[in-house]
Amino acid sequence: MPANSSSNASRQPAPFRIGLATSRSHQHGQESALAQLLNGSRHIIEQHLQPQLIVVGRTLDAMEQLGLLKDYPHIERFPYGRHGGLMKLVSRVVDADPARTLDAVIYLMDPVDPSSTFPEAVALKRQCVIHGKPFLSTLAGAREWLELEAMAVGAAPNPQLDPSFDLAQEGIALIAHDAMKERMLDIAERHFALLDQFAFRCATGTTGSLLNKLAQKIKGEEAGRNWVKPFLSGPLGGDAQIAELILDRQQCRRVLFLEDPHVARQHEADIQLLERAARTVTDYALCISDAECGERWLSLLQQRAASVKP
Repeated sequence: MPANSSSNASRQPAPFRIGLATSRSHQHGQESALAQLLNGSRHIIEQHLQPQLIVVGRTLDAMEQLGLLKDYPHIERFPYGRHGGLMKLVSRVVDADPARTLDAVIYLMDPVDPSSTFPEAVALKRQCVIHGKPFLSTLAGAREWLELEAMAVGAAPNPQLDPSFDLAQEGIALIAHDAMKERMLDIAERHFALLDQFAFRCATGTTGSLLNKLAQKIKGEEAGRNWVKPFLSGPLGGDAQIAELILDRQQCRRVLFLEDPHVARQHEADIQLLERAARTVTDYALCISDAECGERWLSLLQQRAASVKP
C-alpha cells in the first residue's frame, strides 16, 4: 500500500510511488513489453491509481519516443542506469520519508541482458523483499499487480484479462526457504480456499510435503494427500523442474517464492534460474518473492477470481 503522507490519520494517503525501469530489449516498438504494459494499463494508471512514476532515463526516453503516457503529469526522471539511476531506485526503496520512498518497483528484465545481474539490479530486488515491497520483473507480473491494485480502489476488472484469472485452468508454484516454511504454511492455511481453486499446485521438496500435510488436515487424509505435486528440493534441482513447466507454459503461470534474503544461499544459481525462466516468458509468468506482498496479492487475487464468470 502507499505510504501515508502524514502521521495524522485525517490526511489522505499519498498516491503510489512506483519505480520504473526496463532492459533495452523491452523498449523498442509498440510490441515491446514496455509499450504493452503502459498501453494496456493506461486507463488504470491515468484514471484510477494515478501513481507518481519515477522512471530511469533510458526507459523514459523510450516512453517519449513511443508516445506512452503522453502528457501524464506525475513522472519524475532519474538518471540513466550508467549514471546511477538504478542505484537511486534502491535508495528510494529503503527511504523512510513517505514523500520519497517507493511503494513498488517495476523492472522489466531481459534474462539475456547482463545488466540484470549488475549489483544494483540484484540489490534492488533484495531490498524490495526485505522491505516488503513488490518487485515486478515480468510483463505478466506488472500487468496483474496494476489490475489488482486498481480493483482495490474501485476499478472495474478488465475482461480481456479474465482468462488468466480462471483459476480452474491455472497452476501455481509454492516455494519457501527453510526460515520461511512456517510462514508459507500460515499463508497457505489462511488462503487455502483460494489455492484450492487452482487446477494444479506444485512445490519443491520439503515445502511440498508440509503443504500436503496441511491439506490432509483440512480436506482429509485421502483428499489432501496429493494436493501439491512435490518436486525435488531446490538444491537437488526442484527449481529447475518448475522452471521447465514455466518455460513450456504448462499450467504454472504464478510462483510464490518466499525468499530469506538474510542468509547465504548455496544454490543461488537455481533460484536465479527459476526467476530467469519467468522473465524469459515475460508475458506469461510472474514471481512474488516475499510474504507481505504475497499475502496482499492472494487476497486481491481472490477478489479478482470471483469476478470471472464461468
